[in-house]
Amino acid sequence: MWGSCIRLVPTTVRLVRSQICSSSRSFMDLKTLISSLNDFAPLSFAESWDNVGLLVEPSPPHTVTTLFLTNDLTEQVMDEALQKKANLILSYHPPIFSSLKHLTWTSWKERLVIRALENRVGIYSPHTAYDASPQGVNHWLSKGLGACTSRPIQPCKAASCPTEGTHRVEFYIKHTEDLDKVMSAMKEIAGVSVASLSARIDDGEHTRISLNCTEKALMQVVAQLSQNRQLYQRTEILSLEKPLLPHTGFGRLCTLDESVSLATMIERIKRHLKLTHVRLALGVGRTLESQVKVVALCAGSGSKILQDVKADLYLTGEMSHHDVLNAVSQGVNVILCEHSNTERGFLSDLRDMLHVHLEGKINIILSETDRDPLHVV
Repeated sequence: MWGSCIRLVPTTVRLVRSQICSSSRSFMDLKTLISSLNDFAPLSFAESWDNVGLLVEPSPPHTVTTLFLTNDLTEQVMDEALQKKANLILSYHPPIFSSLKHLTWTSWKERLVIRALENRVGIYSPHTAYDASPQGVNHWLSKGLGACTSRPIQPCKAASCPTEGTHRVEFYIKHTEDLDKVMSAMKEIAGVSVASLSARIDDGEHTRISLNCTEKALMQVVAQLSQNRQLYQRTEILSLEKPLLPHTGFGRLCTLDESVSLATMIERIKRHLKLTHVRLALGVGRTLESQVKVVALCAGSGSKILQDVKADLYLTGEMSHHDVLNAVSQGVNVILCEHSNTERGFLSDLRDMLHVHLEGKINIILSETDRDPLHVV
């Protein structure tokens, strides 16, 4: 009896240790989590007009054990998030977009912020950063078309390549005694990085100065050069174009491996989006048996991205009446699925990707009450 009890003790200790280790991996500091989310899909991908990132931050320190995913943060969804003890809500659409001038109980968006702060819940929104991401919303939407190759319709530019700054200014200095004066003056300008190297031109040894600067700093650089023209030779100002990222950007132009009828494509899209109905506008001269080879798509509202793109079919959530008329006049079929129906299904994929990206350190759950406000009756 005693020997049996003694043998059980190490097993019990190991079990307790395992539980402790598992518990220690079940939360993340908010700042660490936000940094990881930004690494997953850099906010630099987002459109300049967008409002992305951490929108509501509880007073630090703030620990996250449960990340709650939703497409839209409504008051019903907030109720659910609080019931499920979420510490951070990732709302694809930013619940704060236009400026809030006060926080009162009279506006539903203001109530969301008040309730989040009162319950110590953070709110984070990636929105168009996820639209542009190579594994983001538009990539997910394209998965419902069938086997195809795709590329962004509007590619993003690299954030800091080939270098920081928007312009490069190059010039030569002949006399060594002027070099320190020039370098010192340029380094005092904010937003400027300077390099120098020896160079030989027609009338002997010179020093070539090459500096990168922001558009704002360029005006100061030019002003400085104008004041001391006798010191400089052969000045050139170059505009730096950042390279396009091949798989990152807005919308997708998808070429199917094999053409299918429009009727078949409609069924594929409805199945992928789990919809019983979509809205269809037939292009001039097209029928349900017309073949579809190229699909241009944009999750959400696609008018701007899809305009004048050559394709057999436009797929998006919503377009203006006149943009639909323009498309069908060019023989392009249009399928509209309502705005958030082309986005929400991505959250299931996102949950799985974030589980891997965050190494399973927190609980990630999907909203069950989030849904498109429009439905067919």
